Amino acid sequence: MQENTTPGVKTLLGDPRRAIVKLSVPMIIGMLVQTFYNLVDGIWVAGLGSDALAAIGLFFPFFMVIISLATGIGIGGSSVLARKIGAKDRKGASNTAIHTILIGFLIGTVLTAVSLPFLKEIFSFIGAKGDVVKLSIDYARVLFGGAFVVFFTNIAGGILRGEGDTKRAMYAMILGSILNIILDPIFIYTMKMGVLGAAWATLLSMITSSILVGYWILVKRDTYVDIAFKNFKPSKDIIKKILRVGIPSSLAQLSMAAALFFLNVVIVKTAGGEGVAVFTSAWRIVMFGVVPLLGIATGTVAVVAAAYGAKDIEKLETGYLYAVKLGILIEMGVMVLIITFAPQITRLFTYSEGSAQISGELTNALRKLTFFLPTVPFGMITSSMFQGIGHGEKSLVVTILRTIIMQVLFAYFFALIFDLGLNGVWLGIVLGNVIAAGISFSWGRITVKQLKNKFQKNS
Repeated sequence: MQENTTPGVKTLLGDPRRAIVKLSVPMIIGMLVQTFYNLVDGIWVAGLGSDALAAIGLFFPFFMVIISLATGIGIGGSSVLARKIGAKDRKGASNTAIHTILIGFLIGTVLTAVSLPFLKEIFSFIGAKGDVVKLSIDYARVLFGGAFVVFFTNIAGGILRGEGDTKRAMYAMILGSILNIILDPIFIYTMKMGVLGAAWATLLSMITSSILVGYWILVKRDTYVDIAFKNFKPSKDIIKKILRVGIPSSLAQLSMAAALFFLNVVIVKTAGGEGVAVFTSAWRIVMFGVVPLLGIATGTVAVVAAAYGAKDIEKLETGYLYAVKLGILIEMGVMVLIITFAPQITRLFTYSEGSAQISGELTNALRKLTFFLPTVPFGMITSSMFQGIGHGEKSLVVTILRTIIMQVLFAYFFALIFDLGLNGVWLGIVLGNVIAAGISFSWGRITVKQLKNKFQKNS
């Protein structure tokens, strides 16, 4: 382990504006590549037919649970670790990293143990029949069996992010995504493994990423934290702090999936299957525009956490507000691009004879839905600020307010109560986000003011 501080830690403890940019850009790039992989993965699997798509669709909610838990624990560990770094507690940061790895290993192992023996009963219970059951079990067995790998990859990435090393976190994300893109057609078609091939391509890509980050933090050990298990000291306080951010973060991600489910219910009642096709296509494009915000949010957690650990409220507030402003600026640019090129984007999803009829409605949806993008930073960055200071429950409330309560509630009222149809759904989503943004940002500002008073009183 190096005696001197690392470049990532220097960035983390330096100018908060520079730190937000330097930490966010690699994560934005990594997440864009990952999003591209998800798109390509869907294209390869689509060639296997409806049974394969159904099998993967049935497993998707379970995979969301695994990913949400793994990502959440990673964020929890990253937040606590960065706070320890801000407080110049290197031993505490190292002990936090070990705790996070062990928590992830435990949860991943338990998930595998309780799920593998009951896969047939699970998929049969939710209505799968015939070949779909077998395909679902084949796919699930591989990924449930490798749950601990998913946890380690996300947690190791969280450790790197927590000490400001987002570049290497990005390299691991890109390696896994590109490898998956390469392995998918080989395993699925060349080796004729079908759905099972898609599962193995995903798992082997994650194993490769985990080996890379594992080498950095466990073998090369050129990180700020020293992950030596002989120095591990069990701490209920560290576990509590990791879970206080990690569990709400996991639930927040699951709430986003729940919000999509409820929005689809409203849209089915409003415009049937054609409306769902319009919304699914439009939402996929709009969410692609949110990817830069996800990167900024990741950087915000570490910068705010380090400032909080150092009890430097001015740096905390500067980093938080700068991240919000940067997010607004980027999302305004994305909004203008989508509105300007809406007809051209629409053609990508309506080139076939079977989808041409939704062309006009999709262009209309893009031009209206995109207006909520500049409001998202207020809620999303505030949620990250709450995670950084260890208030995970507030982060969860902000996310649920934005995704489920406001979006779904307003979409329901405008579409069904006021009978505005799909335009009512788009209006509801935009207005719901605007109101949630105002409430969330106000709460964030009040919280920062309270922290400022608390720190001044203690000093």
